[in-house]
Amino acid sequence: MANSEKPRVLAVILGGGKGTRLYPLTKERSKPAVPFGGKYRIVDIPISNCINSGYKKIYLLTQFNSASLHHHITNSYNFDRFSKGFVEILAAEQTLEHSGWFEGTADAVRKNFIHFKSQNPTHYIILSGDQLYRMDLKAFMDSHIASGADITIATTAVNERDATGFGIMKIDTKQAITEFIEKPSVDVLKSGNWKIPEKARGDLPKEKEYLASMGIYIFNAKVMEEALDNEFTDFGKEIIPRAIKNKKVNSYIFDGYWEDIGTIRSFYNATLDLTQPLPPFNFYDADAPIYTHMRNLPPPKVNGAPHIEDSLLSEGCIINCKSIKKSVIGVRSILNEGTELDGVISMGADFYENDTKKNENEQSKRPNIGIGKNCKIARTIIDKNAAIGDNCRINVDGKKYPDGENKLANGVYFYSSDGIIVIRKGSIIPSGTVI
Repeated sequence: MANSEKPRVLAVILGGGKGTRLYPLTKERSKPAVPFGGKYRIVDIPISNCINSGYKKIYLLTQFNSASLHHHITNSYNFDRFSKGFVEILAAEQTLEHSGWFEGTADAVRKNFIHFKSQNPTHYIILSGDQLYRMDLKAFMDSHIASGADITIATTAVNERDATGFGIMKIDTKQAITEFIEKPSVDVLKSGNWKIPEKARGDLPKEKEYLASMGIYIFNAKVMEEALDNEFTDFGKEIIPRAIKNKKVNSYIFDGYWEDIGTIRSFYNATLDLTQPLPPFNFYDADAPIYTHMRNLPPPKVNGAPHIEDSLLSEGCIINCKSIKKSVIGVRSILNEGTELDGVISMGADFYENDTKKNENEQSKRPNIGIGKNCKIARTIIDKNAAIGDNCRINVDGKKYPDGENKLANGVYFYSSDGIIVIRKGSIIPSGTVI
């Protein structure tokens, strides 16, 4: 590409696999479609990073439980005809060349080259669909072009303990990557001189001595095609280590907040971190908004709730409860009198029940969607459209449950993970239930 030519950038967001670590939130939806922050979906984060950086040609690759994701993308991202922008989902499909599922991150990209090439890109940005961060992708691209690299990998500094869970990069003083190792032991880290060179550290915290791959890459287009002209299926484990041996691969050190929200615990913690006075991930940035589905809902209505502390309330909520502490309350959540929430993520509802439906519920002794009267709930994720009756107690009595699916004597199913209770989408929790 000539120096004066403007790069033609194609963004590719990897939707991930089955999302087993986020089950049961991924029971009926893909990881990128999991609700986040009261009114968003996880996928809104990387898409917004692209749009705010001026990159509006975006493909999203997925193959599991994609219906919810399709619905969200269709209703959220519609560019005008003059911008030539799009957000398009490419699900695994059978063709004359390929008949199977995506077998890995690299395989997903390879099987979609037929769609990508029609955009005639000079560069690809490969992003993950389940990470929480803000990055100026244009600055990332500018650094890549200025370095003359074939591939640039976004990296983040980590401490010795965390380094054992990542792919770790060894770089020289000019940030060229010379070696890569996947999830090394502490002994290997100490014996192999994997620490970040002092000249490349800048203002990084002293305790963060190693560079971890963020799973975010920039490829020159021709290099991408060459790198995937084989049977290898995964970027991190196969394509990148191989490329380091015969291509110029650089590191782009990102020193901002970054969180992989691929487990129930990390999802729960990252969501409740939003309730801090100065959250590490800030939705309130006028220059770089996070985009999502415009629902045209009314503002939250607070009738009761004499005590609300460190919490987020989304539009369309009706709040009558006693107290809400360090909780994130999603769209259309209905919280009734006397209820106390502490450390709760309520994902809300997709619709309001009308009077006819509420009368039917009363006749059948089924609770309405929302949280009933005089409930006490703590350290719990309540997925969408759940109906919790009156006088329920969830995760407040100190009882421990094994990780995984659990069933009560009254037939109620729920999920437990690291002491966090998950009420599944559409669950019915009868009045008086104790979990």
